[in-house]
Amino acid sequence: MRISYNWLKDFLKIDQSPEELSEILTNIGLEVESLEKNQSIPGGLEGLVVAEVLTCEPHPNADKLKVTTVNNGQEVLNVVCGAPNVAKGQKIILAGVGTTIYPTEGDPFKIKKAKIRGEASEGMICAEDEIGLGGSHAGIMVLPEDAVVGTAAKDYFNLQDDYVFEIGLTPNRADAASHIGVARDIVAYLRSELRWPEVAELDGGEPEIKVSVENKDACPRYTSTTIEGVTVGESPQWLKDRLLSIGVRSINSIVDITNYVLHEIGQPLHAFDGDKVLGKHIIVKTLPQGAEFVTLDEVKRKLTDKDLMICDEEKPLCIAGVFGGLSSGVTAETKTVFLESAYFNPVSVRKTAKHHGLKTDASFRFERGTDPDITGFALKRAVKLILEIAGGKVVGGMSDIYPNPIEPYKISISYDRVRNLIGKEIPNEEIKTIIESLDIKVISNTEEGLDLQVPPYRVDVTREVDIIEEVLRIYGYNNIEIKKQIKASLNTSPKPDKDAVQDQISDLLIGNGFHEILNNSLAKAAYAVDTDRAVKILNSLSSDLDTMRQSLLYSGLEVVAHNQKRKYPNLRLFEFGNVYFKAETGYDEHKRLSLLMTGGLSSEQWNHDSNKVSFFDIKGVVDGLLSRLKLENLPLQDSTTAGLAYGLTYHRGPNEFVTFGAVDKKALKLTDVQGDVFYAEFHWDSIIKAIRKNKIVYKEVSKYPSVRRDLAILVDETVSFASLKTLAEKTERKLLKNVNVFDVYKGDKLPEGKKSYAMSFVFQDEEKTLTDKHIDSIIQKFILNFEKELKAEIRK
Repeated sequence: MRISYNWLKDFLKIDQSPEELSEILTNIGLEVESLEKNQSIPGGLEGLVVAEVLTCEPHPNADKLKVTTVNNGQEVLNVVCGAPNVAKGQKIILAGVGTTIYPTEGDPFKIKKAKIRGEASEGMICAEDEIGLGGSHAGIMVLPEDAVVGTAAKDYFNLQDDYVFEIGLTPNRADAASHIGVARDIVAYLRSELRWPEVAELDGGEPEIKVSVENKDACPRYTSTTIEGVTVGESPQWLKDRLLSIGVRSINSIVDITNYVLHEIGQPLHAFDGDKVLGKHIIVKTLPQGAEFVTLDEVKRKLTDKDLMICDEEKPLCIAGVFGGLSSGVTAETKTVFLESAYFNPVSVRKTAKHHGLKTDASFRFERGTDPDITGFALKRAVKLILEIAGGKVVGGMSDIYPNPIEPYKISISYDRVRNLIGKEIPNEEIKTIIESLDIKVISNTEEGLDLQVPPYRVDVTREVDIIEEVLRIYGYNNIEIKKQIKASLNTSPKPDKDAVQDQISDLLIGNGFHEILNNSLAKAAYAVDTDRAVKILNSLSSDLDTMRQSLLYSGLEVVAHNQKRKYPNLRLFEFGNVYFKAETGYDEHKRLSLLMTGGLSSEQWNHDSNKVSFFDIKGVVDGLLSRLKLENLPLQDSTTAGLAYGLTYHRGPNEFVTFGAVDKKALKLTDVQGDVFYAEFHWDSIIKAIRKNKIVYKEVSKYPSVRRDLAILVDETVSFASLKTLAEKTERKLLKNVNVFDVYKGDKLPEGKKSYAMSFVFQDEEKTLTDKHIDSIIQKFILNFEKELKAEIRK
């Protein structure tokens, strides 16, 4: 939400600088995310001054140029000018050497000392389009004779720099979604006085356009009036500047006024062309399911029977609190304006806006809760501005339908409870003063506490603890001292601490060139691995965020695609996150660690090739992490995990620890990823349980050497390395220390349906040196078992 510093000054006296006010706003709970300087004219006319033309003579070498001398209040300069209307004695705007000017069209440029056709020129006499003040280029700007030479142009034209606060408004603070709302908090903090804007006087009476509210639950209050004889046109510059400063573009004077009041007071308004209201009758009601309505964006929408509509006697005119209709909006031809200021049920507006996928400034406020007591004031404010800017007259007075007034919240608080929760001895009178400064009425005051009446616009203040929070933020979080001595109970959580382990693994991955990512737990339904166990979102924000993710793969691939499209192909990414599944009773939630590798192992260099990431690179990282976690010698089997073209799984019995492999083409196409991607997903919960059972036992390093033997083994294509390794470990349990495959061959030189593994076996005895005879006997056992169990052949 954008808030203008100059606009705020309309409502209270501010002696603080924008930077100081920014700090105050953040301290009282309205976090300022950024503060930027805003200029109504680019460049702010910096460096331009009012000057006087002392002499004006024809240029000796050019028919269309003039040589002038100009007094800028400090010195007399020679300036060559090509404008046809330049003359002696004129007061003009001068841009001196070194000044940057910002034309209405084109890029800014700096004035330099130059020679034009042989004559020196030390500046430029400006036309209005050359300095961004208009579009005319008929000649230079000629100022009135009383203009004072030497006056800065920004002071002469009364330009004021503005500063805009970008406030990260939390959903509960709908009351602060306006300049008045923000000003109220500043007033409470500074203990100053709020100045409300001027409004028109409107009498009650028989309205020109009759209003009927059929659905009073969805529309508790509806205030309106009619103005005839208006002239819809361009807004005055001050109004356009105010809206532009907060990022709202000007449309026409009537629409601009409704937007202005919205951002000034926080009450959304809607203006209808009164002559298009058939039967001179407005009806607030719902329509049958499937009824069609064309909104301002020219989209035909099918309504539900829960959508509250503003209608005339024949047709709908507007989706209440959300979006106007194409046929009833104010145009340049509008002469009669029917102005609406209403309070709509937040739940009704929220459901309608979500169903139609519409997010507007009005729905943003209505669905969070506006002030039901301010509809009349906002209407009168808009009427005053319309009469001043667009003319016309009010007919029929103001209609206000409010059959069941919304009562203020009644809350009782204890002074001791306030002090205990805040943690500081704040005097009773100080607490009471803060509460009253927040527009909360004190009904009764005793030594023990207060009985309070909270206005309805504070939708987030309904309990004692809410009042205490209000006291704390105005008193100041920074005014609560941190004790020098902090007492805490001993930590009895299981060791190793899971957060500490996660930090260690994160550091290890970052040290190996990985970058951590953090994705939304909400994903597309198309990414569900098991649709029967998918956890669906009942009120999803969009079709892209309608299911809780069952794997970290697809959200990670979206990050890969995002980076690839921005020319970052070499990626190493990791993420800690949760996955979700339906269970027989409730839901299952598990923590996972994912790794993604794609592109080259390194960036391109002149002296070596950038090798592509392969399956063995992801395996090396996985093995390294498992080794760091002291989970070694785990059984390995082929993976059938969805989303992988091929892969392996480390497990211990039924518990899977990690699955890794190459992502299949279907998953890559679904996420628009180019090239090969290798992925690993650790079952983090299972890993934490396993490492907590680890016992560290010291084992003396053997002083006897290890021995390696290699075998080339021909097997069927269906036989995996894991099955060979398992059989070898089963055959020799004591001396076999490591089994590895260093080559796999398939080709024409082998029989069809066969492949060859080149495997190494490492043996070691901690008590003696192994002999060749002993090793050969073990190798023979391997060969016999490979041939018997797996139909293998040993290649010689």
